[in-house]
Amino acid sequence: MMEEILIADLKLTAHAQATLDLLNEYAQEEAGGSCGLSDYVKANLIHELLQRKQALVLLAFVQGVPAGLVIALEGFSTFACKPLLNIHDLMVSAEFRGRGLAKRLLARAEVVAMERGCCKLTLEVLQGNAAAQALYRACGYAGYALKPQMGIAQFWQKPLPPAA
Repeated sequence: MMEEILIADLKLTAHAQATLDLLNEYAQEEAGGSCGLSDYVKANLIHELLQRKQALVLLAFVQGVPAGLVIALEGFSTFACKPLLNIHDLMVSAEFRGRGLAKRLLARAEVVAMERGCCKLTLEVLQGNAAAQALYRACGYAGYALKPQMGIAQFWQKPLPPAA
């Protein structure tokens, strides 16, 4: 089976549409919030990603069909004084699951991170998403603790009101 994982060129209509379609599929699933992308996101996401030179979108195609996606954003580790790559979204379309595609997407993200001189990859995972946690562990990811006695870092958020 022909498989390709590439860095998306979001200026190409096919890559932009594949990104939106795959992300919308993910957003419709329980782990993605179960409601799909808003019209605002569908209309603006590609433009906004193109404005961020630190953004990385990886697309996986199987037999030419969009099958998986990684959206990652470069951040910066002050303690290491080096960039890091945060995997914000990782998904494999339902019909292509169970073939190791997610592992290959993560491996490609790791190669890109090393090429960019990153000190680490980061990601978030929901407590109840056991399948994703198993995948991440198998790929070498673990909870982050600066000092074990202080515990594992937690991901928190504070939503902000829309700009006026």
